[in-house]
Amino acid sequence: MHFDLFYELSCPPFLKRTEAETFLETLGELEVAERSGFRTAWVAEHHFLREYSHSSAPDLFLAAASQRTRTLRLGHAIVPLPYHHPVHIAERAATLDLLSGGRLEFGFGRGFSPDEYAAFGVDMAESRSRTEETLSVLRQAFAGGCVSIEGRHFTLKALDVLPNALQRPHPPFWMASVSPDSFTLAATLGVGVLAGPFKPWFMVRHDLARYRETWAASRPRIGSPRTAMTIGIVCLEDGKRAREVAEQVFPWFYRELLSHTAPVLEHLYETYDYYRKVGHIRTLLSRVVSLPVLEQMGMVVCGDPEHCRRKIKGYARCGLDHLLCAVAAGAAPTALVRESIETIGRHLIPHFR
Repeated sequence: MHFDLFYELSCPPFLKRTEAETFLETLGELEVAERSGFRTAWVAEHHFLREYSHSSAPDLFLAAASQRTRTLRLGHAIVPLPYHHPVHIAERAATLDLLSGGRLEFGFGRGFSPDEYAAFGVDMAESRSRTEETLSVLRQAFAGGCVSIEGRHFTLKALDVLPNALQRPHPPFWMASVSPDSFTLAATLGVGVLAGPFKPWFMVRHDLARYRETWAASRPRIGSPRTAMTIGIVCLEDGKRAREVAEQVFPWFYRELLSHTAPVLEHLYETYDYYRKVGHIRTLLSRVVSLPVLEQMGMVVCGDPEHCRRKIKGYARCGLDHLLCAVAAGAAPTALVRESIETIGRHLIPHFR
């Protein structure tokens, strides 16, 4: 199992750090992570979410990271395809792949924010059709030939989209997956799945099994399935201290996350009905969100290395390939985040490798 990092580039008020400090300190943490044996750093894309996420241009941040690291892979998690023109996505992704020497991991999804859809002038009900057309353009562009499509949303004729990505046939594709149907779709498309931090582990575990079953049935001789899930983690030599940190940062992070996904639950948007089906779990979490509840649902891990090792074994036994570690959920001082990254590198990564 690989250990990755996951960032929202948060600026919580209690941390009292500027956006510039957040960006520069996170770049420094990525250098520490590379030395500690982490495989990939994933950065989200969100808009208009003050405090929770200031990561509105993750490709630019990852481009900076590409010049500070040499082996750490760089992950978009995710590009909300309906918000962007597919040619722009292809051009910027290929540029990042070139700048990083072929280290891009390309995560895509539909996004979930009604505010973002409204601001970018896109009908949320069109999210699936726009995603399908954009994927068609990306596959053509990454293949290095001319791009042509005559679809519902885009008409492109023999465009020579440049530059070309370094990786062949294209950077690894990953799909954000929340509903069981999205895990099945990812398997039929032959792409990896990015799960969480939306759902409890007992639900994700079944989704991952379904994904692998579908992959085996539909793509028995093409590549291998790839699974990843985000969790909050604080791992320190002093387990008591790790829990004290976790008790502050994780309830804040999940309250923010739930508050931003609530609009999807309140308005039953077409093709987003699964959010409503799991709404009772979200409602429960929003009312009683606490470290013990989050631990019980398998959404966070905190403690000393031995405790964290025991907890993570449960994910590994279910065949999880990548554990995306939101170290202190981006809501702790950088010195503590670095300490936790180094502790994971010393005690956890070698064990699971």
